[in-house]
Amino acid sequence: MHDTSSAHKKPLRPWDAAPAMWRLLRDPDDTRHVFTIIEALSFRELERTRDRMRRSADGRRILRERPDLLVSLRDRAALAAMPEGSLGRAYLAFLDAEGITADGLVSASIEGSTDTAPASGDEAELFYVGDRLRDTHDLWHVVTGYHGDLLGEASLLAFSFAQTGTPGVGFIAAMGWLKAAALAARELIVGGYHRGRTAAWLPEQPWETMLALPLSEVRARLRIAPPPPYEPLRTRDIEPGSLARWERTERPLAA
Repeated sequence: MHDTSSAHKKPLRPWDAAPAMWRLLRDPDDTRHVFTIIEALSFRELERTRDRMRRSADGRRILRERPDLLVSLRDRAALAAMPEGSLGRAYLAFLDAEGITADGLVSASIEGSTDTAPASGDEAELFYVGDRLRDTHDLWHVVTGYHGDLLGEASLLAFSFAQTGTPGVGFIAAMGWLKAAALAARELIVGGYHRGRTAAWLPEQPWETMLALPLSEVRARLRIAPPPPYEPLRTRDIEPGSLARWERTERPLAA
């Protein structure tokens, strides 16, 4: 998940992040708390992301035209008609495998945020950047190869922190690392950070035009190697009452 608010002008609010983190540990599938944490622990990350986008041709075009990526991601028929092996088909398969929709994060971000998007001006541009980061989250899942399970989310958040430097994202990834007691699980999360450091910068990518391209070609363009195999860990796998005590014994990674 990514910052979707104007929290860049607000002071850090750890007193809001702490109870949200506790609730997230109680229910890792409730993504509303993710957005609350990110908003409470963000400062100027959206401004820095926007400013970096302004320094590239693709970034400037996106900021100028403000394409609505959700329109493409909501069109299941168009995605299903894309070539086999394309990013769009892989994205649709990811949604179906996880039992989610393109609108799921939108609803969670609205419920987890206290901000209202302005109609125009600099603030509106920053909200657009935040919303685009949110809307591309599951595309980042697809290109990195991380499932939507607990370990996959923590690894992608580590990847995202390396890309954007958002403190709230890094905090949640760090908590995931602490809860993942198995060495292999911790290595997967740390690997997410390193992959994020070596990949192309994803916030400025023209995702709308890449959906029909082969996923292998998109990964090559983004300098993202094939994903490491691992055994997904779902909430149902967590021992009842453990407060997200993810791994207590070493488990072999498997494809």
